[in-house]
Formats: sequence, structure tokens, C-alpha cells
Amino acid sequence: MDQKLAGKTALVTGGSAGIGLGIAKSFMEAGANVMITSRKAEKCEEAADELTALGLAGVVAWKPSHVGDPEQGAQLIDHTIDHFGSIDILVNNAATNPHNGRTIDVPASMLDKTYEVNVRGPMLWTQYAWNRWMADHGGAVVNIASVGGYTTSKDIGVYCMFKATLIHMTKQLGAELGPKVRVNCIAPGLIRTDFARVLWEGERGESVANSMPMKQLGEPEDIGRAALFLASDDARWITGQTLVVDGGELVRVDQPGD
Repeated sequence: MDQKLAGKTALVTGGSAGIGLGIAKSFMEAGANVMITSRKAEKCEEAADELTALGLAGVVAWKPSHVGDPEQGAQLIDHTIDHFGSIDILVNNAATNPHNGRTIDVPASMLDKTYEVNVRGPMLWTQYAWNRWMADHGGAVVNIASVGGYTTSKDIGVYCMFKATLIHMTKQLGAELGPKVRVNCIAPGLIRTDFARVLWEGERGESVANSMPMKQLGEPEDIGRAALFLASDDARWITGQTLVVDGGELVRVDQPGD
């Protein structure tokens, strides 16, 4: 692969599995040094060992943290700069969805937790990266939202609501942080990850895949390639935008069950 990110350092939240791991792999293939983080140290270590064993061009390091904890965010930004010498790319990928059911019925505690990780975390971590490095040196931020940010849902409406917020946050920060820092977003469709397993396992996933123009579900590497594009100089004139990567889910004519 073309070494588009050679000499760059990326921090990927939720980087120990699924989409985050796919992004970390794509970045390392392109020559970036990558700091991965998630809540469990053992998962981070396993992911780092997996990436190292692939013999990729970049180097991986890890440190556990909770995206919803502002103090841990500031500490990890500083740790990344101390370890690799910079933080050129921030990927806000970590997410949570504790509430399944009608939005009107969400308990306050679950509403707060979803906001804390899916909105407040990306906002504050971007703020820390900006204040500690990017305002002076430049950089790129890639937020990971969801096609749910463009729709409604009978089961994950709270999650969708905050992903819509993240999409708008991308526009706002893209407007504010240029020209030194570009802020863009990816809205994945249904990706085969453990996080989304309930949505794709068994016949339900087959039904969704067959309803899409591309006739297949997404894989973490599909989002990894999109993130690499947005983080690299190939996207040097793009900011404040959301790239939908969904196999045509949002434009399909027939919905599952129709």
C-alpha cells in the first residue's frame, strides 16, 4: 500500500476491535504510528499483538482509557504525544448503546451514558488534541457516526439521535478549525462487528444484505479504507463532510420486511 501516512501519528478510540481495529490496520499499512485505546487493557494488548504480528509498516502502541472520562482523555492525548512525538490524526470511534427500545422510554442514566461516550467524548477529545498539538501543527479528525444519524429507529433511537449530533458536530468543527485542521466523519451502515452482532447474525443479516444494492454487509476494512482517505492528503480539500459507507443501505428501494 502507498505510504500515505508515513511519519504521522494517529490515536484511535475503540481501537481494540471491530471498526476501530480495521482503521488502525489501514493506517499502519499506510505507514502511520497508531495508539489504540479502549476500556480493557487485555483487549488493547491482544489487538496490538495482532497488528504487530502482521508486520505492517507502522508501529502500534496501546493504553486503556474510558472515552467518557475527560481527565483520561487529556492524559491519553499527552501520552500519545510523549510516546510518538505528535498526534496528527484523531479517530473518534468509540461508541456505546445501552438502551434498546423507544426513545421516549430511555432512563436518564442510559441517556447520560450514551451522550457521554458518543457526543461529549468526541467533543472533548478533539478539544484536547487541538489545544495540545493540532492548533499549532495541523492535523485531521475523523469521527465515526452511523447511517442511523440520518434515520429513525424503533430500537436504537437514542443512539441514532446522538450520531446525528456527531454528524452536525463534524460540520461545526470543520468550519471552526480550518485551515490547519480538517474534521470529517464516516457514517457506516451495518458492519460485521461484535458491537452490531444482534443486527446481522443469522437470517436477519442475510435479509438486510439482500435488500441492499451491493448485496452484502460491510466489513471493518471497508471503514478502514474510508478513514485512510479522509485522514490522508488525498482529502486535503475536504472538511466538515460525512461520507456514507453503507453498501447502498440508505438508497435501497425495498426495505426488509416489505
